[in-house]
Amino acid sequence: MKELVGKSISELRSLLDSKEVKAKEIAEAHIAHAKRFDDELGTYNVITQELALQQADSADKKIAAGEASALTGIPIALKDNMVMQGYPTTCSSKILANFIPPYQGTVARKLDEVSAVVIGKTNMDEFAMGSSNENSSTRPCRNPWNKQMVPGGSSGGSAAAVASGSVVVSLGSDTGGSIRQPASFCGVVGMKPTYGTVSRFGLVAFASSLDQIGPIARSVKDAAFMLDAIAGHDPSDSTSYSEQLPSFAKALETPLKKGVKLGLIKELVGEGIDEDVKKAIFAAVETYKKLGFEVEEISMPQLKHALPVYYIICTAEASANLARFDGVRYGLRAQDAKDLLTMYNKTRQQGFGAEVKRRIMLGTYALSSGYYDAYYKKAQQVRRLIKEEFDKQFGKFDLLISPTSPSVAFQIGAKVDDPLTMYLSDIATIPANLAGIPGISLPCGFGDNNLPIGLQLLGPALADAKLLQAAHAFEQATDFHKERPAQFFLDKAGSHS
Repeated sequence: MKELVGKSISELRSLLDSKEVKAKEIAEAHIAHAKRFDDELGTYNVITQELALQQADSADKKIAAGEASALTGIPIALKDNMVMQGYPTTCSSKILANFIPPYQGTVARKLDEVSAVVIGKTNMDEFAMGSSNENSSTRPCRNPWNKQMVPGGSSGGSAAAVASGSVVVSLGSDTGGSIRQPASFCGVVGMKPTYGTVSRFGLVAFASSLDQIGPIARSVKDAAFMLDAIAGHDPSDSTSYSEQLPSFAKALETPLKKGVKLGLIKELVGEGIDEDVKKAIFAAVETYKKLGFEVEEISMPQLKHALPVYYIICTAEASANLARFDGVRYGLRAQDAKDLLTMYNKTRQQGFGAEVKRRIMLGTYALSSGYYDAYYKKAQQVRRLIKEEFDKQFGKFDLLISPTSPSVAFQIGAKVDDPLTMYLSDIATIPANLAGIPGISLPCGFGDNNLPIGLQLLGPALADAKLLQAAHAFEQATDFHKERPAQFFLDKAGSHS
């Protein structure tokens, strides 16, 4: 059973379709692997063993009937801000500690329809607010490459689950880099699709104009398989893209023609970026040149405004979205309150962690009378300028390239008391969310303390297939995606240690 862990979707698909192994055996192997390492990594908020075995039985019936699709019988995990009917959805917050959703979110429904096997709900920064997964109300999640380091955030649990082998693919949510940055820190592939290509119905909202669900995987192809399963129009989400989307996995069968133009963003490989990260990015650029891509350095001066714009918009939207957690309808309710207002205050004081409170207060201030025009309205105007900057560059270049993060994973506790330094971790990823464009992070080397480095590719809206093709081309020309943290893949030759 141990040798079933660490395989790709295609490898498991071949074993399942040839009847060499059953989906239940694969599920049992991955559940055992998840349980074995969960205490030391803090990857899961809940391991859904009973559900996984039920779904595995359903998958075996589909396979026997010849009705299997790419993800049938494949072990996956969902970030714990995605609603699954009848199973806890806590957002790693005390205020939702006992919340059991009465309905099914769209991505959970789509994955259930293809009989994917959900191993568990993953740990995260509370309400997806953070860059290190240290803001969880339960416990910090740890990086499988070095357990003294953070896995990134807010989808740290989803990235760690894939990197450590307890699932083949997982889902995260990306509001300002929360899929791509942990993918970079954990040495896996993470993609934020174009805003609106994946339904947000059933995703607990942080900042609604920025949030997007996307896949985390050990290869670009596996990420494409997952995106195929979850993308598409949803009448329950008014921002859902209504046109037919292509098959992303099929797109990988057609290589990009030579002469694709890549723009290297000068501002994201300059001051404040670690030297080992720069070195890996410049080496990746050379790889692309050898593959026939044209690469040119470009300047995007508006990006210097992205961080302050993001932290005004996302906190304002968080303030509005989190107003619903008041102790009245669901979640925690403070006891011994003498009146309604006291109950509200006590519930939110007891239920929310420090980072969530900080963002609610910042957002409420930005939306308050007398400050709305000066802060929130101005931030939206500058957001438009950033979008126009991207449009201008995509008129000349097919895709843009940068580091995913300015550094490799940092030590647990190193930045937790310095929010501004922590916020800078997302400097390269935030612009894509502001512009609504797709972005992908893939492994491109190793830096300080032998920790993974991520390369980021950005494309124009709805160029997700081209983005995946370009990422796949790099992956096929290098071996970084084959490296594994050895402790979790002891049977895998060539694991990085």
